[in-house]
Amino acid sequence: MHDEKPHGAPKHALTPMEYSRWEFARRDLESSYTHDLAQLPQASLILLVERMRTRLDDILNLVSETTTPPAKVSE
Repeated sequence: MHDEKPHGAPKHALTPMEYSRWEFARRDLESSYTHDLAQLPQASLILLVERMRTRLDDILNLVSETTTPPAKVSE
């Protein structure tokens, strides 16, 4: 198995689950570039936009999760 992260992968360490989320978003974006948006039927365009909105929301959550320091536990 090839464990090396592709070019453009986040520079800091991600857990396997976080990396999978990032990779799914990257692949969805890459896939969206292959479509000629002007030629897509309306239903397909709506589905594409919804998928991108979902991925954007997930990536924004991922950024928050990975950049927010853990809460201190009071003893």
